[in-house]
Amino acid sequence: MSVQSIRPQLTEDDIHRLMKGDTPEQRASVAHRLCRRIALDVLTDEERAYAQEIMGILAEDAADLVRRTLSVTLRNSPILPREIAFKLAQDIEAVAIPVLQDSPVFTDEDLIELALSVTAAKQVAIASRDSLSLTLTEVLTEHGALEAVRALSGNEGADWSDKAYDDAMRRYGTDEGVQRGLISREYIPTHIAEKMVSLVSGQLFDMLVNRHELPAQLAIDLASGARERATIDLVEQAGRSHDLPRFVTQLNLNGRLTHSLIMRALCCGQMPFVEHALAELSGVGHQRVWLMIHDAGPLGLQAVFDRAGMPRKMLPAFRAAVNVFHETSHDGGPNDRARFRARMIERVLTQFQAIPREDLEYLLEKLDYYSEMAAMEESGGDASFGAA
Repeated sequence: MSVQSIRPQLTEDDIHRLMKGDTPEQRASVAHRLCRRIALDVLTDEERAYAQEIMGILAEDAADLVRRTLSVTLRNSPILPREIAFKLAQDIEAVAIPVLQDSPVFTDEDLIELALSVTAAKQVAIASRDSLSLTLTEVLTEHGALEAVRALSGNEGADWSDKAYDDAMRRYGTDEGVQRGLISREYIPTHIAEKMVSLVSGQLFDMLVNRHELPAQLAIDLASGARERATIDLVEQAGRSHDLPRFVTQLNLNGRLTHSLIMRALCCGQMPFVEHALAELSGVGHQRVWLMIHDAGPLGLQAVFDRAGMPRKMLPAFRAAVNVFHETSHDGGPNDRARFRARMIERVLTQFQAIPREDLEYLLEKLDYYSEMAAMEESGGDASFGAA
């Protein structure tokens, strides 16, 4: 499109209506026709300068309808000058929202500046963009209005950090819209899912359990406050998301990486968790801890056990459980994890003579749980709800 090809599209009457049309509707009609050509055609530098001059005129029009026409028609166009886009973004909401939501000409710094100064409705537009950087997401979760965080929580194009999740949960964690958005995401970290179980109920509770593959019994245990029992089930969820080291660190920071938890996890065959737990408590690298548990003989296990601050009286039972783990194998069939854990618990129960009553009841309950899962699988039932 050349300057000559633009100008013939605008008669003297068109130009008069664009500049001083009798009605906003007349000027908006001309603006729409011209902006469509600007958006769709390839421009030379000279043509681009002429187009920018016209866009500047439209952005100054007294009529909201004309400015909105410019914003809507060029909302996706890279040819819209950044300074004009910024001017439109600071206009009334009807004019600003289209460019705030879609314009590709804004820098991340522009969007952060705008997010900190605009209305809630404009923040919603920013939060609804196809992609948002981690920094912009953090700004919105820390400073944004409730409506913006609701929109952001369900936006799969937004890049979330732990800080963003924590700020959203701290400020609006009890809001059903924010809860629903987070639960609907493709993935949320295990520690966030854990926090949410105690906040949601009803349909959202079911969505959290089913969408993020949290075992139903885990959710029930967490909701009722039996946190240590439920934490062992969360271990495998963390392992499946490659989040196990972070999960163990989070437990330790919250004072929940207890000796009894580690022992119970071992009795259930959760060896990767035990390894990372001892690494966390001892300050020794995971690879070295693995060698000390599995390959360094009894003195290696004793050394890391003591370094982690585990009670020496637990060492014989711990060593026996490690031996049971080495002697027990997966059968390779469907749902063999449940059968492995059931066999592991059975052998622990037969070898340990003095299990505290609370731990005994816990292991018996878990034995029933894993045995039931294995039986359901063998009978053709659906045991996927408990794939822990």
